[in-house]
Amino acid sequence: MAAVDHAAHPPIANQSSRVDARTLGMFLFIASEIMLFGSFFTIYFFVRVSAGTPWPTPPYELPVFVAGMNTIILVTSSFTMHWALQSIKRGNRSGLKAGLVLTFLLGLTFLLTQVLEYSRIGFAPYTDAFGSVFFGLTGLHGAHVFVGLTLLAAATIRSFRGHYTEEDHLGVEIPGIYWHFVDVMWIVVYTTVYIL
Repeated sequence: MAAVDHAAHPPIANQSSRVDARTLGMFLFIASEIMLFGSFFTIYFFVRVSAGTPWPTPPYELPVFVAGMNTIILVTSSFTMHWALQSIKRGNRSGLKAGLVLTFLLGLTFLLTQVLEYSRIGFAPYTDAFGSVFFGLTGLHGAHVFVGLTLLAAATIRSFRGHYTEEDHLGVEIPGIYWHFVDVMWIVVYTTVYIL
């Protein structure tokens, strides 16, 4: 009889980690993304240090103030994401919804400001190595923000449909982990590209 039950329903997989498999999967994915960004930073340092290219290449200037304001927007979105997650952990659905909506809007503001910056910056990816590296690094980050916004949109829609509870909130926690990664990576990109 037991053999029939196992044939109809395989046994539950052994989980050797205390971390949920889906959360662990997100951490492993982020590790691979750090390696991807690392390759782009390697190119950046090669062009800037080894090749001796002035940064930014004259006569171009980077909009440090606008990028700084954008950094504040993105860092603020990390706090609203944390608020959303802590709210659902306490059973506060209103805080969850408000936090997710604010996080999405702040992320969208960041991305639209970045696109506006691209349209007014005065150089292109094909201008020189500086342009290629600038657009490569900031564009790679922008693509990650877009993916994060897609995850946030799905989590927000699900929150308005009542899908999350105090016990079951991985659908908020996993996009939150990704969003915090995107925020931290922007701080590294901003400091390296715009400040140093």
